[in-house]
Amino acid sequence: MEASVGAVEHIISYSFTDKTLLEEALTHSSYTDFPSYQRLEFVGDAALGLAFTNYVFLAYPHLDPGQLSLLRASNISTEKLARVAVRHRLYRYLRHKSAAIDDKVKEFVDAVSKEDDTAIYGGIVKAPKILADIVESVAAAIYIDINFDLQRLWVIFRGLLEPIITLEELQQQPQPVTMLFELCQKQGKRVDIKHWRKGAKNIASVYVDGVFVASGSSEQKEMSKLDAAKQALRKLSQSMPISIGPPQFSVELNGSFEIEGAKQKLHELCSMKKWPKPIYRIEKDAGPPHERKFVCSVQVATIGGTFFMVGDEKSRIKESDSSAASYLIRALHESNYL
Repeated sequence: MEASVGAVEHIISYSFTDKTLLEEALTHSSYTDFPSYQRLEFVGDAALGLAFTNYVFLAYPHLDPGQLSLLRASNISTEKLARVAVRHRLYRYLRHKSAAIDDKVKEFVDAVSKEDDTAIYGGIVKAPKILADIVESVAAAIYIDINFDLQRLWVIFRGLLEPIITLEELQQQPQPVTMLFELCQKQGKRVDIKHWRKGAKNIASVYVDGVFVASGSSEQKEMSKLDAAKQALRKLSQSMPISIGPPQFSVELNGSFEIEGAKQKLHELCSMKKWPKPIYRIEKDAGPPHERKFVCSVQVATIGGTFFMVGDEKSRIKESDSSAASYLIRALHESNYL
């Protein structure tokens, strides 16, 4: 633990006066020989939230409360903080006695390593809450060690949270629930999201015109709703392209459709049109190692709206990216964007 404390101090560029605070922040409740981080996590959650609130309030004087709340939620969410723990490898220094923790963390770390860009609303594997807990606990340990100086906490801790998710990035990656409702509204369809519980899990089910489409689950109600919306968008995008904002369009995508060098051509197109670069995501990663199958999506923000397409299932990520790019180029062409 002494070595772990030293390593984490190096990562955060701060040397503790009371090193037992950091030792506690790195101790899970399964390790019963020392106080766990649970109390620190409680403090860290509130302290980080207030520190970030102060930051966005001062940095964005013209944003309304709803936009400020969106920025704060995106930057201190479980998904974001878990990726902070992965990026800085803080999880390596957690003291615990649970093999299940190692399995969950490894699965998530492997998934994050395949992400091309910031996964604002989560990736193919849900972030283990324990990773976000570590970050919040370390923040609390610093906060207490510097005698509850919130401004100094932000100066010390901000670097760990970089890159900060901006409002422009959020606008380029619309929130899945909003995206789902806007898509169905354009098609004249009604969306219902119903919630129920199964043990400790919250279940959210999406219905379109009364027909079940998809469901998602999480310990948190909002996360289950988010997951259900993402699953529904993936299914619906197989039969119709998704556009947020004008223009409304419809393109049939039945059968094989591939454009040679589609990914590069889409990149060049965005550069020529001065649109943000395409955002690719792994939507599905399944199968044994020797028969791995991937489904990828691509999203492009244009002046007229954000376009989202899902490619065909392929044995390589690169091929599925190209498939998604092909579909998106075709959709842009048929909607008179080219």
